[in-house]
Amino acid sequence: MNRYESTGHLLLTPVDREAPARAVRLRELGLGERPDPELDAFAARVARRLDAPYAGVNFVGGERQFFAGLHHAPQAPASAYPARVLARDHGYCPHVAVRRSALVLEDVRDFARFAGNAVVDESGVRSYLGAPLTDRRGIVLGTVCAVDVVPRRWGTAGLATVKELASELVALFHAREDRRP
Repeated sequence: MNRYESTGHLLLTPVDREAPARAVRLRELGLGERPDPELDAFAARVARRLDAPYAGVNFVGGERQFFAGLHHAPQAPASAYPARVLARDHGYCPHVAVRRSALVLEDVRDFARFAGNAVVDESGVRSYLGAPLTDRRGIVLGTVCAVDVVPRRWGTAGLATVKELASELVALFHAREDRRP
């Protein structure tokens, strides 16, 4: 059973008991503290594969989220989204991390828990697709996600694609780790 804490929004942010272990693991891997050009390129690939205006590689901390990889299409509507750093109660990636499973929201306004999220009101986010990045130790490091400002039918193909991309990205993290002295 998930426990949730009130954040002052309609959204209830899940309690993240794995955050301390995740922080240690991210430090070990050198992830989550600065923009990473390779992860920016990966986010652009996610956006292309899913035909989405926004995509990211996000690492969820105890108090904030950091998009080490971020992409927005040049023709995407101007807004405060995407930002490299978001509060933990903004967006949907913290839910993916705690649930340890993918999340598909074709229209976030269809779900009371998600409709009142600040990214809806402040940034115009209307749909979300994200999958966890689970490393070889079983720790969810963060998420790979795609976002749109209009409702989207991601479908089973979109879900399969985001999971496949998450798997590829975790393999990249493992290869980086294996090359370290």
